[in-house]
Amino acid sequence: MSDEALPLKTQVRPATKSGARAILSGLWSHRWFALAAIALVAVGGWQAGRALLGPAVVVDIVRRGDLVRTVVASGHVETPFRVEIGAQITGVVQDVLVEQGQRVTRGQPLIAIEASELNAAVVQARGVVAQAEARVRQMDELTLPSARETLAEARANLLNAQATFDRTADLERKGSTTRVALDDARKALDVARAQARAAELQVFTSSPNGSAYVMARTQLDQARASLDTATSRLSYATIAAPRDGVLISRSVERGAIAQPGKALMVLAPDGDTQLVLQIDERNLGLIALGQPAVASADAFPERRFDARVNYINPGVDLSRASVEVKLTVPDPPAYLRQDMTVSVDIEVARRANTLVLPTRSLHDGLSNAPWIMGVAEGRARKTPVRAGLRGVTDVEILEGAKEGDQVIPATSGVLTGQRVRPVAP
Repeated sequence: MSDEALPLKTQVRPATKSGARAILSGLWSHRWFALAAIALVAVGGWQAGRALLGPAVVVDIVRRGDLVRTVVASGHVETPFRVEIGAQITGVVQDVLVEQGQRVTRGQPLIAIEASELNAAVVQARGVVAQAEARVRQMDELTLPSARETLAEARANLLNAQATFDRTADLERKGSTTRVALDDARKALDVARAQARAAELQVFTSSPNGSAYVMARTQLDQARASLDTATSRLSYATIAAPRDGVLISRSVERGAIAQPGKALMVLAPDGDTQLVLQIDERNLGLIALGQPAVASADAFPERRFDARVNYINPGVDLSRASVEVKLTVPDPPAYLRQDMTVSVDIEVARRANTLVLPTRSLHDGLSNAPWIMGVAEGRARKTPVRAGLRGVTDVEILEGAKEGDQVIPATSGVLTGQRVRPVAP
């Protein structure tokens, strides 16, 4: 019996191996179907878990921090005033000595105007001054001394004529001379007196207070005034910088006709630098003098510098519905240029160590009843809040939330009461 059982056992083993191979072969031939079934089971399990636990949502956290409200505006750089440089005389521009954008110092020549006629006028005026000065010196050195000598001589003659007349009159009374001799003596006395008076007048007019001397001095003063006028007009032929600064505009070339009243260059003087902005009139109530600001030039956006509000225009530009605001820059950077475009953030309010929340998590923020979507026991819950200061990206929460609360952003699409799985940012 044992001999018969052994062959039977040997026959069963090949049959078992063949069945396993058949099963494996069948599975391999339907492998894609099996994989799809496994995937469907996995997706179904995941969906079931998601339905039970809710979707994963990245939440915002109510935190404490400093909140700053700013008004953002664009503007440009300029000095508090600009100087338009023009000619004071009409003439042909002989040379332009500087270039636009060049830094100049006070008194530095900028433009030269052809000045041959002006030079001739100066030479002529100098000649007139020399003649007038010679006339005054003549009065001091010749006319007055000569008049004084003439006066001394006239007075001596007058004394002699008086003595002669007295003697003749005495003789005539004694009968020792004729009446004709007395008349001749009287005549000589009258002539001597007239000559003495004429000499006195000549001395007086030649003296510093006399009319002739005053006239000579007046002519000298007029001549010198004419020389000053001619010299001044000659100086107008060279247009110089009135102050230190930078030439930001030039509208003149050689050969052009310069005329009074026509600006040839524009100078931005050295001094305080200011930023000129146009603020929307809706923000006018937020702006006040002395408010700090941070600015950056559009050409150098990564570099920021401080500024401060120092002027608010009392009027509103109707065409743009804006208000002009100016800010001073106490320490302007070296790269700042005239008319450069700048962006400015004016700090209009600040809260220190307050509860803040990203603005994206506040619902109905512009209404009288703002609210947030908080998380309580794994579900989204609507919570009314009272909002305070609003910044660019954050808002102050005064009531309705506490530090550490998780808040679902308004754009997440989560509904009130829905299960959620909050994920910290």
